[in-house]
Amino acid sequence: MSGINKTTEKHLMVFSGRAHPQLAQEVAKALGTDLVPTSAYDFANGEIYVRYEESVRGSDAFVIQSHTAPINEWIMEQLIMIDALKRASANSITVVLPFYGYARQDKKHRGREPISARLMADLFKTAGANRLMAIDLHTAQIQGFFDGPVDHLMAMPILADYVGKKYGHLDLAVVSPDAGRIKVAEDWSSRLGGAPLAFIHKTRDINRPNEVVANRVVGEIKGRTCVLVDDMIDTAGTITKAADALMDQGAAGVIIAATHAILSGPAVDRLKACKVEEVIVTNTLPIPDDRRFDKLEVLSIAPLVSMAIREVFEDGSVTSLFDGKA
Repeated sequence: MSGINKTTEKHLMVFSGRAHPQLAQEVAKALGTDLVPTSAYDFANGEIYVRYEESVRGSDAFVIQSHTAPINEWIMEQLIMIDALKRASANSITVVLPFYGYARQDKKHRGREPISARLMADLFKTAGANRLMAIDLHTAQIQGFFDGPVDHLMAMPILADYVGKKYGHLDLAVVSPDAGRIKVAEDWSSRLGGAPLAFIHKTRDINRPNEVVANRVVGEIKGRTCVLVDDMIDTAGTITKAADALMDQGAAGVIIAATHAILSGPAVDRLKACKVEEVIVTNTLPIPDDRRFDKLEVLSIAPLVSMAIREVFEDGSVTSLFDGKA
């Protein structure tokens, strides 16, 4: 008989860029492994160099990088990491995006605009990615931008379980900051025992990013503690105006729950001054000490990411982690 027979064993390896190594370390620890030692530095002109200190040949590689500021630098670093893995003969490359950069640019509002979220997916594919894994994409249709499998993880179970344990004894209402996220609010309502729904009717000027006008509350929230849910807090203008509108219309209190704490510019000052009892976020993005404040609670997303990575590596079901809804 001619040829060579070999029993192949799968080999999981976890890699981290420099944007948020603490989260990657938590994920690796939960998986019972270590991050692959990596040399990464910047040349004098800003170009990025990456080299892995171990062989990655034949591995199932998971490359974790959260797109925090300076966002373009960390995206480029992740692309270079993927290219290095492809050229070093990794068996498969999964890009793990706790926060997917440019996700808000998912469609054209006016002529001559880019669809940058699609460009991002094309860049990852060209670099050599076989699969994407992201948490709470700004819009679900971004999954269709990547030509390959996409695992869309949801932080809602982690956030909602925390809210349920701490505030479940109160009369709650789940509030979406706009009509477009009602489906997410419905999932929250189901998780919180059927709490009633409401949403904020708002207007936005497409010529002025990060600015909205919260017009009125649609739904019955009077006397209830409102759980205001969103995917991200950037400058906090939208979410704080929505919280003020809820309090002005008779809410007993407001809790903010969001996955991605971008916290740009005036966000921290706005949240501190806002009439909210607590701001609950996850650690998909690094939050430095000078951006933390008394009302902020940060929950770890690492257990969710590690479970999803294990399911992918073992050819299991990521959907099963979310009761069939992922």
